[in-house]
Amino acid sequence: MIPMMQTSPITDIATLADRIIAQARPGRTIVAIVGPPGSGKSTLVEGLKTDIDAKSSEGCEIVPMDGFHYDNRILDQRGDRRRKGAPHTFDVGGLASVIERLRTTPDTDIAVPVFDRENDCAYASARIIPAQTKTILVEGNYLLLDDPQWRVFDGMFDVTVSIQCDYETLKHRLSQRWLDLNFSPQDTEAKLEQNDLPNCRLVQANSLPADLVYQSDAD
Repeated sequence: MIPMMQTSPITDIATLADRIIAQARPGRTIVAIVGPPGSGKSTLVEGLKTDIDAKSSEGCEIVPMDGFHYDNRILDQRGDRRRKGAPHTFDVGGLASVIERLRTTPDTDIAVPVFDRENDCAYASARIIPAQTKTILVEGNYLLLDDPQWRVFDGMFDVTVSIQCDYETLKHRLSQRWLDLNFSPQDTEAKLEQNDLPNCRLVQANSLPADLVYQSDAD
């Protein structure tokens, strides 16, 4: 495996894909793509999958952390529905178990949950990661969070990538996301201040260092 010696943030997907491919290991290579809400994680992983698939015949799949949201019924029982998306609203153990299976059983098809954003719920075992898939991109906000509950992922990833993005850019993107869903300016501001922006600040201030840094707001 080629050691990573990054001196500055990566600004293009092709270069990042090359760095990930260079870290390939026997079995499956598990990659964490980490960033605050609004940093462009989904866009990045989709681009990486396309590029890695074009450069490697061994296959690449995406496992979003969103599939491990607690169900709304649990969040309602706990009084956490308003904070959905905060660290304590995820089934961390369930995600860790799936990643461990992906790591240790590389010749096996693995079922993973899928989050339906339109219906605001996750469906269990809704997608299969085929056995022949060798690169797994695990995408989420808190995979490098320096918190006892989330440190369960220490040592599980072969490569970690942190998405760097200016706070004001994050705020603009998140605001636009709610406005595009026809939320009023007042409701949008409430969403930002009550949940989105605290989560952004937490990820930016309390995440462990990553192997690679990707600049998502580069010109």
